[in-house]
Amino acid sequence: MSEQDYRDDIEKVDAHEVEVEDNDKNDDDEYEKVCFVCRRPESVTGKMIQISQNVCVCNDCMQKSFDAMKEGKIDYSQLMNMPGIQFINMSDIQQQVPQKQKLKKKKEGEKRVPLVDIKNLPAPHKIKASLDEYVVGQEYAKKVMSVAVYNHYKRVATDTMDDIEIEKSNMLMIGPTGSGKTYLVKTLARLLDVPLAITDATSLTEAGYIGDDIESVVSKLLAAAGNDVEKAEQGIIFIDEIDKIAKKKNTSQRDVSGESVQQGMLKLLEGSDVEVPVGANSKNAMVPLTTVNTRNILFICGGAFPDLDTIIKERLTKQSSIGFGADLKDKYDKDKTILSKVTVEDLRNFGMIPEFLGRLPIIFTLQGLGEDMLVQILKEPKNAILKQYQKLLALDEVKLDFTDGALRAIAKKAMKKDTGARALRAIIEEFMLDIMYEIPKDDSIGQVTITEGYINNTGGPIITLRGQEVPQIGNHA
Repeated sequence: MSEQDYRDDIEKVDAHEVEVEDNDKNDDDEYEKVCFVCRRPESVTGKMIQISQNVCVCNDCMQKSFDAMKEGKIDYSQLMNMPGIQFINMSDIQQQVPQKQKLKKKKEGEKRVPLVDIKNLPAPHKIKASLDEYVVGQEYAKKVMSVAVYNHYKRVATDTMDDIEIEKSNMLMIGPTGSGKTYLVKTLARLLDVPLAITDATSLTEAGYIGDDIESVVSKLLAAAGNDVEKAEQGIIFIDEIDKIAKKKNTSQRDVSGESVQQGMLKLLEGSDVEVPVGANSKNAMVPLTTVNTRNILFICGGAFPDLDTIIKERLTKQSSIGFGADLKDKYDKDKTILSKVTVEDLRNFGMIPEFLGRLPIIFTLQGLGEDMLVQILKEPKNAILKQYQKLLALDEVKLDFTDGALRAIAKKAMKKDTGARALRAIIEEFMLDIMYEIPKDDSIGQVTITEGYINNTGGPIITLRGQEVPQIGNHA
């Protein structure tokens, strides 16, 4: 190697080191420092004292340490010579500090910018039209959600415009399993491009017990917003399985995951400053804490509420069971829209406390799925299950078709499983297994048609080789 080449290599290494230092500096400029002892961010404590590369301590904690050393009865200088006493190595601390759990800095003098601009906010009919592309049926639910979300983001955008404060429109959606509760919320958040946290109420417990604290739902939203507090304060939190925190009946034990969780969530739903850990579910983890205001966070709660229909039937038959015009006791047994007759009183009888229901002013129901709706779900949405399989086989240059009879047979089998739209995928997976296994073996196959006979185990699929004419069997999907 010549002397010139050697010098060039050294210059490249130096330039790379400078670039790395600049990147680290930019990273430090973007995120706040957090006290290693009390975990408060720099915006709360003031300027930090840098002990090592990644360890900072606030003035308060440093002062308390000095005070303890001066005023305490122990002479700390003597401890150095005692056997068995080991002092903390700063390099060990540096390895313990979580690197990714940092808080974004708020720029001085910068105004809060709404995530959804009021001028570009889509009108309710446009939000519903976008939902229609992905979600089949549930017209009432889509209409209610479109209006509620539209009003919520108008409220966020006009937060500082005048003295009239608009109340928050939190929602409670009730519907049987597989009716599309979670799917509706996911689609909505994707369309609006706002932070969304989907969490489960089953793991929540009262403070001090093993399980997730109530504040963990806000912590998940903060993570979804990239640890940006301002962004998180305008997001959406969907709490699924909300019926699992209903008040337990006939129990003498402490109800740590029922009524007490509902009580703990009251302030959260209404709007308050909540101290949440960054990047963890527990406040006891060695992570920084930050304060999030939930006043502008939209809460959507959803649950299947099993046996709620029985409570509604009891109320309706009690109302109409006296006199000559009394209804028969089994009048509501086959009513598929029974959940739409739900009242706050029914939910209270189920085990939800009135204060909790009062903070969810919009209550609406989703219908159970019928056979016709299941057929529509199979083929109509933008990312329908059949379209997914057709795309998979198209990658092998094979066309996939389903006859109308096959679709109807799949829907009938799904109805028997009684798990809503979730049953469709399980049934199709079962029948497509052999086809997906055999097709890559034979390059001569050009088309596969799934028939009703194949679904009902009375026949097989029709395989068409490349160059052959496709047989006509009813209508194709």
